[in-house]
Amino acid sequence: MNFSSFKNSNPIYFYFVSILSFLLANIVRDKSASFYYILLMIGLVFFLLGFLFRLKKK
Repeated sequence: MNFSSFKNSNPIYFYFVSILSFLLANIVRDKSASFYYILLMIGLVFFLLGFLFRLKKK
């Protein structure tokens, strides 16, 4: 698999996806616990990816 576009993306996009994931997790928290934890993990992964890409670009 070619991840060149993934590697060259701006870190702000990862942060944006992370915020959206946390927001959706907060909305579905009472309805589905498993989906809530999945969205939390996705948000955490994208936040860490954004942080790592920001450190690499400096």
